Amino acid sequence: MLDGTQYNYHTIEKELFAVVFALEKFRSYLLGIKVIVFTDHAALRYLLKKKEFKLRLIRWILLLQEFDLEIKDKKGVENYVVNHLSRLRIEDIQTETIKETFLDEQLYVLHSSTRPWYADLVNYLVTKEFPPGLSTFQKDKVRADAKYYFWDTPYLWKFCVDQIVRRCVP
Repeated sequence: MLDGTQYNYHTIEKELFAVVFALEKFRSYLLGIKVIVFTDHAALRYLLKKKEFKLRLIRWILLLQEFDLEIKDKKGVENYVVNHLSRLRIEDIQTETIKETFLDEQLYVLHSSTRPWYADLVNYLVTKEFPPGLSTFQKDKVRADAKYYFWDTPYLWKFCVDQIVRRCVP
């Protein structure tokens, strides 16, 4: 489902575009966790380390830096899903449009009885006091992390590397 310009991308750019599209689509679910991408295009790993880019690739690389991303190579014959999708004939594909929204925005919400990861951070930001029972290392970690966050009731916000302030949690 590429438009005219995207159809003319080089093969490695199409591979990277697919990764970027998927990460943008599921961004809210993937931030903060390790993401492993399996590809049969080994050059994709090295593209991320390249020094000279087109502007489009620079924009994509900046987006990828928000994620804890690891790209692994998997030979085409071992990568069954990719093989199947890449061998579909145009006649076999239904031409209805792809739905860009999810029916349930609360998809994959987990509820836990343990304290959330940001509890100590928010307590420190609001009161400038550490919760009792933290070790020196934990206190130093909370203090160091607090430089990148601020609390504006009822939201926790983060100053990101790309100079954008993002809401972390409700």
